[in-house]
Amino acid sequence: MFEIGDRKVGDEYPTFIIAEAGSNHNGDLEKAKELIDKAVEAGADAVKFQTFRAQDMYVEDSGEVEYLEDEREIYDIIEDMEMPYEWIPELHDYCQEKGIFFMSTPFDERSADELEEYVAAYKVASYTSSHIPFLKHLAEKDKPIIMSTGAHEIEEVKDSVEALEKAGVEDFALLQCVAAYPTPLDSINVKVVQTLREKFSVQTGLSDHTLDPVTAPAAAVALGANIVEKHFTLDKSMEGPDHEFALEPDQLERMVTAIRNTEKALGNGEKEVLEVEQELHDMGKRRIHATSDIEKGELISDENIDILRSGKQENGLSPKHYSEVLGREVIETIKKSEGITWENLESED
Repeated sequence: MFEIGDRKVGDEYPTFIIAEAGSNHNGDLEKAKELIDKAVEAGADAVKFQTFRAQDMYVEDSGEVEYLEDEREIYDIIEDMEMPYEWIPELHDYCQEKGIFFMSTPFDERSADELEEYVAAYKVASYTSSHIPFLKHLAEKDKPIIMSTGAHEIEEVKDSVEALEKAGVEDFALLQCVAAYPTPLDSINVKVVQTLREKFSVQTGLSDHTLDPVTAPAAAVALGANIVEKHFTLDKSMEGPDHEFALEPDQLERMVTAIRNTEKALGNGEKEVLEVEQELHDMGKRRIHATSDIEKGELISDENIDILRSGKQENGLSPKHYSEVLGREVIETIKKSEGITWENLESED
């Protein structure tokens, strides 16, 4: 367990839900605030943006990326997606006003420094998770770290975990993630949530890029995820590379509801008779009952008892005692349908 602000993250606590706004503000501060509003309305715990500078991420001659369906070089696209550092204090304050955690993923040391005063935890993107010098830089901030693991082998994840631990980081979580936008449902591999927990003994979760708002997040929570992160947008039809695979506000709300319902359905793992079952437990379970009047002095036999549901009658003995009561003498008259109890029968002593 660790804490993000006043929120505890761990097995005994509600899933920490991050609504990933990313760069879906399209360079418009008011749209960024509207994204915050929608995350609050959906019931998310945090809304997360991305903080980077293209010059700190890509070489200038970076080429094109086919999946973006944009003829510009990736460097130019990323440059257009930059969030001004000047927005950070204002977005943080707006989040505080609205009662939601402000988060933003830094992609470089300079961005991490700009965010330090305003975030309660750092999120590490998949493509930065093997950037060991960067991880060491974050470790110096003494804040919890949530790290995605998309496009990495387990041994690469191990290297990053060891780097964090050697740097003194105790509070961190690993998120299963598939770096495909969108991710096909049959590729999301939610079971890795368990693998990461078993391998590294840390809090785990899911950073999901599937189009389905419910299936993978709910499955992850059922498998023990403590954190779920998913992209959302104001409108999928907006221009920009991350809108098409993001959830719209109503879908985000469905996701949050599904996660909370999954938590309720999981229960506490203890097998017991619940309050909601008590009436049918008393009326519907089979017990030993008289099938005819049995007079004092008569012997119990297969002819005068059976294993039946009690209904409104007082419960008889459990069926496991059936063979024990056969042949016993009745010490007080038992009416038809009444339950057979030890008090009705002569003891064997």
